[in-house]
Amino acid sequence: MGKLWRWAAGAAAAGLAAFALWRAVALPAALDASALAARHAEALAPPPGGLAVYHLGHSLVGRDMPAMVAQLAEAAGFAGHRHHLQLGWGASLDQHWRGEVPGFAEENATDAFRPARTALGSGDYDAVVLTEMVELRDAIRWHDSARALADWAALAQAGRGGVRVYLYETWHRLDDPAGWKARVQADLPALWEGVLLRQAMARPGVPTIRVVPGGQALAAVVRAAEAGALPGIARREDLFARTPQGAPDPIHLNDLGAYAVALAHFAVLYGRSPEGLPRALRRADGSPAVAPSPAAAAAMQRLVWDVVRGYPATGVRG
Repeated sequence: MGKLWRWAAGAAAAGLAAFALWRAVALPAALDASALAARHAEALAPPPGGLAVYHLGHSLVGRDMPAMVAQLAEAAGFAGHRHHLQLGWGASLDQHWRGEVPGFAEENATDAFRPARTALGSGDYDAVVLTEMVELRDAIRWHDSARALADWAALAQAGRGGVRVYLYETWHRLDDPAGWKARVQADLPALWEGVLLRQAMARPGVPTIRVVPGGQALAAVVRAAEAGALPGIARREDLFARTPQGAPDPIHLNDLGAYAVALAHFAVLYGRSPEGLPRALRRADGSPAVAPSPAAAAAMQRLVWDVVRGYPATGVRG
């Protein structure tokens, strides 16, 4: 672990003290698109070993997906990958910040839970992955999303200088009136980048926030499935769960969808292709997850890697 701890700068004692002063500064004007692109232009060096990762969000993070990421990392030779999380029912970053998280007790009844403020202030993590609630437009309007993202990113930076901070881009409901694929395509530049990143990263003291393109990866897999290119997966609904009553769940993923998004997290966090990694993984409770066929898994791994290395905001270059 010594090499890994040297790779990420240790926490500065003055950092946490300065954080209280930082929060009092008014949010400046948003970065323009070229300034955001410049911040994302630098590629990140792949980490030398297994990472300590903290996930903050809601059910589109879930317990199973981070557990799948850990298994992919171990299989790729990154021994020592570990993770903690804090979740809620559709919780916004602002609700997490204020400590008013719906479903807090239920969602965090897991050994992977660690309180977010304690975790980020500790400096124990190499990477912090944050995500916002959806409907994202409501989060921006009513939950002060960009400021909350800035607050969490700055807290992580104050706890450990050089920590890698990521925004996990998700998706909206399959029955969205604007069309699911249309929303995934349009919301990335307009909302995830255009509001959250450009406003949050304009604030002094906020590190560069890179992106785990979960929605883009999932959309690439959906396009391939609907083109007949994924054996055993023919429709977008094949990647989504069902309700306890057996009806299609329009937003939560099943094991196949979670696998696709876990591939994206692995590729971004470790800066390497997930091609050739296992397809048969376990859920967080240790039970076997439903696995894609060998051909579908290989195609999903290739598709996700193409998305990750083709999007500069990930920090990954192919």
